[in-house]
Amino acid sequence: MLGKTAGGLFWMCRYLERSANNARLIEAGSRMTMTRSMADDAEWESVLSTANVKELFLEKHDHVKRADVIDYILRDRSNPSSVMSVVESARNNARMVRVALTREVWEAVNDTWMRLKEALERPVSDADLPKVLELIRQQSAQVRGALQGTMLRNDIFNFCGIGTFAERADNVARILDVKYFVLLPSVSMVGSTIDNFQWEAILRSAAAERSFAWLNKESGPRAIAEFLILDQRLPRSIAFCYTNLSRNLGYLEEEYGETLPSREMCEATLRRLTSTDVETIFDGGLHEFIQSILQSNNALGLQIEKDYRFYA
Repeated sequence: MLGKTAGGLFWMCRYLERSANNARLIEAGSRMTMTRSMADDAEWESVLSTANVKELFLEKHDHVKRADVIDYILRDRSNPSSVMSVVESARNNARMVRVALTREVWEAVNDTWMRLKEALERPVSDADLPKVLELIRQQSAQVRGALQGTMLRNDIFNFCGIGTFAERADNVARILDVKYFVLLPSVSMVGSTIDNFQWEAILRSAAAERSFAWLNKESGPRAIAEFLILDQRLPRSIAFCYTNLSRNLGYLEEEYGETLPSREMCEATLRRLTSTDVETIFDGGLHEFIQSILQSNNALGLQIEKDYRFYA
């Protein structure tokens, strides 16, 4: 497969996953700020930091305000990671590789772009925000359904999977780190009712609250972190993402008959995830562990692009 086609598939799926992840990030920030007795727009700095767009935001805005942050992450075309920017980029990539996609996948991507373009045409009011965030998640799920239901399990499908799971692992790690940033000014709340509520908010933002309740009689930071990081039964856990990244890269290795550095990098992170436990993670520092996963994930993405010559 040409590097340009592989890159188009990878980034199409990565951008679509990011659009839903942005919606989840805003939801996580909204739920956590609800635990404060007084409104504090400064807490939205945590959302910007987690989305890795704080510096870009402050180039445009003098102060961090809730409404501005939400608009920047959802609608602002000057933000390359806003929902509107990434959905348009996903559609452009899908159009570039349209001959590699089924009709159902192309139509799902195009429908996503049209519906979100309409929904995000103007600033989203507080009353409409939950509905818009749900629409973003539903449209992303529609594309995933078309991919799973109509695409051949070949190299095309594997490049789509790699983009999806690389982005999802990044997002789950970032949502967990929101908790770290939110608690920075108030470490005294650790272990309190508010602290537990915020951890449960993270579960809801990862669409994992019901699955967690099925499998766990007791809640708490360690149980929730273990579920989101290490439990391979959860489709949004970091370990699940890396298990599937390894599988997709392995299929490509078999198909092309070539072993590439990205596979070993993926395997190294997967071995780390499967050989540790939550107590070890917390003893070493959850924030430090998450930051190391983010660094490894970023390095893996760059190596995949290099290995498969996405810009050839």
